[in-house]
Amino acid sequence: MIKIIMDCATCGKEQPPLACSHIQLKRWVNGVHLQDAMPQLSADERELLISATCGSCFDRMFGDEG
Repeated sequence: MIKIIMDCATCGKEQPPLACSHIQLKRWVNGVHLQDAMPQLSADERELLISATCGSCFDRMFGDEG
């Protein structure tokens, strides 16, 4: 199991570690959509991997767009 530790690029706060397997990470790196490669992650966790933006900052930037 891999633990990915990231800071939010917007607020700079370290986020809780994200857990995935080596196979899941390899699938994502090789082009599988993140939600398919790592289905256990929440939308906020996926956004952190994609844009390095935590859920709180994303909500402040884009509000509730549905």
